[in-house]
Order: sequence, then C-alpha cells, then structure tokens
Amino acid sequence: MQVHQIDWSALEWKTIRPGVEQKAFSGTGATIALHRLQPGHEPKPHRHVNEQIAYIVSGVADFHIGETVLRLGPGGIAVIPPNVLHHAVVVGDQEVINLDVFTPARPEYAALPTG
Repeated sequence: MQVHQIDWSALEWKTIRPGVEQKAFSGTGATIALHRLQPGHEPKPHRHVNEQIAYIVSGVADFHIGETVLRLGPGGIAVIPPNVLHHAVVVGDQEVINLDVFTPARPEYAALPTG
C-alpha cells in the first residue's frame, strides 16, 4: 500500500483557457480538481464518461446540466451524471472557485502522485 500526501498550495495553477485555471491530482479510482473561473470566461459545453460532483467554494455560477440550470453559491453541490452535456457560467463579478470530484479517475487531468 502506498499513501500520498498532497499540498494544494504547492500545486501550480494550470491554465485550461483564458479565464479558467485548474489544480488536480488523481488516485487510482477518482480525480479531485480545483477550478478557478473568472467572470466573462468562454463557456465550453462538454461531456465525459465520468460522474462529476461539483462543490462551490466561493462565488456564484450557473451550472447548465443537460436541460437544467442550477444557480450555485458557496456550499452548493451539483451531481453531473456521466455523458451529460454541461458547463458553468460565472454570475456577477467575483471569480468562482469550485472543487470537482470525478469517478472513475481522469488520467488526463493528473497522474497518480509519486513519493
């Protein structure tokens, strides 16, 4: 058994596209990703085979999930089923920090840490 410890503050923000940044890492069965969304970022509707649980740490965002729109603020949670088209749009002028959990793990986001 190998145990890993991650320090979020030691991970650098990766720019996904203008206005969207990410820090992420994976275990063998799940991926956790911290996203920073800026007001005015370009939404990119997408889908993936992973279930996604999105938790809003700060800010307010409209999550478009299939035909449903959920407005979530701090403490709000949305569950996005696999293969459902979705995206988020920042509401207002405050950046949004959201924490996402994906299962199964998304190896394209981050490799299992070593050490």
